Amino acid sequence: MRMEEKIIYEYCVLRYVADIEREEFVNVGLMMMSKRYRWIRCALNIDEHRIAALSRKANIALLRRQLSVFTRNDVPAPDLTVEERYRWMAAVKSAIIQTSPSHPGVMPKHTDTPRQEVIRLLDQKFDELFTRLIC
Repeated sequence: MRMEEKIIYEYCVLRYVADIEREEFVNVGLMMMSKRYRWIRCALNIDEHRIAALSRKANIALLRRQLSVFTRNDVPAPDLTVEERYRWMAAVKSAIIQTSPSHPGVMPKHTDTPRQEVIRLLDQKFDELFTRLIC
């Protein structure tokens, strides 16, 4: 009989905040991590029309450069674990790029599920969340 285990992950939404005092934002990316499987992924979707509707003064080129840090493997340092990297990147900041609170998630898995299949399930969950929260 196959036993059920859990795939535990965390995710946060990356936000563009045009004016910190007004607290209005546009979701521009998603970052997700699984400590146990040493898996981390981040993707961006910079919707220029939504951002322009929020702030006509938005510098899209600068925003793209700043957000690109989230997709690099060497930031903040190349030798950090995925959990350390996620925590550093997801830390609350008072800037035009902010992250939502970190949200936990759980998916079932059988004990004999190969790691490659777990990664596929994490990628699938990431794609679902990205479509629902960012696009």
